[in-house]
Amino acid sequence: MSRKQLQKEYDQDTSRLRELYSEVIDSIEYRQRTNGLQKFYKFFLSLTKRLNPIRRLVFGISCISFLAYYILGFIGITGFLYPLLVPIAFGGMNILLLIELLEKSDVKREIDLAREIQLSLLPSTEYKKGDLEICSFANTAKEVGGDYVDLIETPKGTYKIIADVSGKGLKAALYMVRMQALVHLIIEKSQPSPKELFMELNDYVKSDVKDQTFVTACAAFFPKDKQEMVFARAGHNPPIFFSNERDATFELRTDGFALGMTSSEMLQSHLKEKKFHFREGDTVFFYTDGLTESRNSFGEEYGTERLDSILSVYGSLHAGTIIKKVQSSLENFIGDEKPEDDITFTAVHRPK
Repeated sequence: MSRKQLQKEYDQDTSRLRELYSEVIDSIEYRQRTNGLQKFYKFFLSLTKRLNPIRRLVFGISCISFLAYYILGFIGITGFLYPLLVPIAFGGMNILLLIELLEKSDVKREIDLAREIQLSLLPSTEYKKGDLEICSFANTAKEVGGDYVDLIETPKGTYKIIADVSGKGLKAALYMVRMQALVHLIIEKSQPSPKELFMELNDYVKSDVKDQTFVTACAAFFPKDKQEMVFARAGHNPPIFFSNERDATFELRTDGFALGMTSSEMLQSHLKEKKFHFREGDTVFFYTDGLTESRNSFGEEYGTERLDSILSVYGSLHAGTIIKKVQSSLENFIGDEKPEDDITFTAVHRPK
């Protein structure tokens, strides 16, 4: 590994450690203690309390044995147990380390299983039926992610939904699965318009007052045998629309708050639903902020201008071609940098 890669790995590890111990460091009791020794004692005690009683006992015996070896040696008290103190301390610590590593391995296996389940719930990356072509790409920053993309067919037409749950990791992934189940339930029950869908989803998201999670989303409905699209946006990144007739691109900006951010009454008055022509050769490109906020080694963001330029040139081509062009452009831009957020994007195209 190069020096730069080693530095990046070190920064990532220290960042994870800061998150892990933030509860201890930022606690009121810890801040109230001004003495350095007392702070260390509070910090050490808080960490050991995370172990179960048996492991805490083994950890305590190991620490006492290690300290006793040097203290007894310093004052000159040595007996038949003295040579065993270091092996006891070393053995106890290694046993704890091995147990923790095994548990971490089990957790990793379970998270990998959760990733497989999550990926199996997502629709196929390529879809072609009738006069619609849809292609998608998804990549998670961690093992599981909170981005949600879905495709639902009904007798009246096709729904395309993309959403981004606040946060990352397992919590966001579980919330995403819940959202997917709700979306399918609502659409199968009443086949609502995009605005009606968001209104019902907001009621579910706001049902738990303690839950501070919110969801940004876009929903589009493509009626069967009609060259149009009904669209609504709930605080999400505005999709880019390519008009083949005008040979130009523009953003689909409509008003609306993120789901779970405000009351249903407020959302009802601000959320706007619009209807657009969606003719042959047209394309609409949906994405999450993980795409445009991806950074290269110089700290520059990918941005929407690059997306707009790709759609301006390739917007009239097949959906799969557009996705490959964006994916290639993103990979060339970020190079060896790892994405810090989930990246999801999808293209809906009406072929000529």
